[in-house]
Amino acid sequence: MEVYKFGGASVKDAEGVRNLANIIIERNQKNNLLIVISAMGKVTNKLEELTKAYLTGLNDVHQIFEDVKQFHFSIIGELFPDESNPVYNDVANSFVEIDWLLEEEPDDAADYIYDQIVSIGEIVSTKIAAAYLNETGCNVQWVDARNFIHTDNSYREAQVNWEKTEQEIQKKLNPVLEQCIAVTQGFIGSTSENFTTTLGRDGSDYSAAIFASCLNASSLTIWKDVPGVLNADPKWFDETERIPRLSYHDAIELAYYGATIIHPKTIKPIQNKNIPLYVRSFLDHKAEGTDITGADNHLPVPSFIFKVNQALISIFPKDFSFIIEENLSDIFSLFHKHKVKITTMLNSAISFSVSFDHDPKKLEALIADLSQHYKVKYNTGLELVTIRYYNQQTIDRVTVNKNILLEVKSRYTCQIVMRDKTTVE
Repeated sequence: MEVYKFGGASVKDAEGVRNLANIIIERNQKNNLLIVISAMGKVTNKLEELTKAYLTGLNDVHQIFEDVKQFHFSIIGELFPDESNPVYNDVANSFVEIDWLLEEEPDDAADYIYDQIVSIGEIVSTKIAAAYLNETGCNVQWVDARNFIHTDNSYREAQVNWEKTEQEIQKKLNPVLEQCIAVTQGFIGSTSENFTTTLGRDGSDYSAAIFASCLNASSLTIWKDVPGVLNADPKWFDETERIPRLSYHDAIELAYYGATIIHPKTIKPIQNKNIPLYVRSFLDHKAEGTDITGADNHLPVPSFIFKVNQALISIFPKDFSFIIEENLSDIFSLFHKHKVKITTMLNSAISFSVSFDHDPKKLEALIADLSQHYKVKYNTGLELVTIRYYNQQTIDRVTVNKNILLEVKSRYTCQIVMRDKTTVE
């Protein structure tokens, strides 16, 4: 039993869908393969734009949705020249549900509406891919992930009911996979009331890991547009290296600190079952990529993770007393209240400093609450670099012409919050 996951970049156009089919055909697998697919290209972004327009009452709601429809039907037109193919009606019927929703006034909670609208991207992409795979001679069945991944009602960040999810997958999905290849969606699940939920932005990797774990798969392969896990993002570094092997532990560390190639929640479900994760390139599917396993493979080279648009706040007791456990508990509860996810932190005797992704509204509300009991200083427009397996040379490399505002070191990891020396403070 294997699980493959293809992201939006791999199916961004008709050629991408054909390439996906070629990968499946070349592997000549008739059954015991589950394919998890994301929304096509940047469709999720477009559907988020649609959701925002609907919630705020903008006039271009129907035009945005029409653009989404036309994008998909243009791909269908290239893949299926015969307009009598059932995929045309199948996709059109999927869109009708959103048409109905858009005709009503938005009287439900915003996060609930988000999940009902944005999830359509995965539904439609998988219907197109499944239809094309069948067209090429593969024996494929489309299955709805919402019938298997059961969650609570925490819309946009739904928590998985693991016991019920595993029961349903073992009972209902295993028999399907014994007969054919199955295609399903990433990112989505459903509540006990059968309302659609999503598992958090870019959560399709996590979906694939859930399926792999519950199926006791022999492996999970994530297909990307890069040759594997690199030691840095090519956007920030001219010279990057592929990491051939990673331990689960190092993969979790890199994902936690912001490496975008793997969703942070992906590793734990497969680590629990000792399922290997292979990161491969859909552009060169015969290349080696990166193997992530339980073996204790130290990274051969330092890894760099950059995050921009960071805010840094420093918190001081107003009476100049020490920062103690009671203060930290209070501070963390306020971060949780405002849904601010910390990227690094450092405490001293009389202060506590924290960096996080800068959201102006969240920052303003957080400072307002903190200022009731603490003195607060803050900076914005900062960068955070995390170096896994650092040395002084690697630190010097990333801090050229930078002012360092915060530096945190552990045995294997160094985090630096900094800004350009040319930036006016």
